[in-house]
Amino acid sequence: MAVTTQKLTFADYLAYDDGSGTRYELVDGDLVPMGLGTGLHGAIAEFLTEQFKMAAQQAGQPWTAKDMRIGLRSPRSTRWDTSRIPDVVVLPTAQWDAMRAKEAIIELTDPPPVLVVEVVSDSTVATDYRAKHSEYSVLDIPEYWIVDPLKSQVTVGRLEAGRYNDEMFTGGDGVRCLVLPDLALTAQQVLSASLS
Repeated sequence: MAVTTQKLTFADYLAYDDGSGTRYELVDGDLVPMGLGTGLHGAIAEFLTEQFKMAAQQAGQPWTAKDMRIGLRSPRSTRWDTSRIPDVVVLPTAQWDAMRAKEAIIELTDPPPVLVVEVVSDSTVATDYRAKHSEYSVLDIPEYWIVDPLKSQVTVGRLEAGRYNDEMFTGGDGVRCLVLPDLALTAQQVLSASLS
């Protein structure tokens, strides 16, 4: 649900503050409020952030993971700007460090993140499975996870020839991660945000 009647530029979006503390994505020039989500939603994002950080460190990859802190400029086919805020972003540590003195935004001209995750809520089903699926592939993000507590499944999209080839995992299935192949998590562990 958009909340503005006047289209915003990306610069307007970065400067926007309505005093409510609400976080917004910018979609085709419109502000779209981001709900807080359930406690489980936040727990999944936090759990995956920690797991990705540990897996990157064990693999000797110079990467970090951040939950709900990084915006991604999106190349939608309209003349208006779009910026998404994924639930989890895995990116090179040097890229994150370079954001210390500026907005935490990955621009269209920047290298893409290594992996992004969206945790599905009732209000984000269509956006996570359709719009973001398409947008993230155009950004050349190698891997896109859709964690869906509503369907009790984890979908991992691997970028192949500019499109995501999706694989679904449920229950005790081991979730296969292309960018961190030694990550050992089952779908149930991801969906419950717990190693037990």
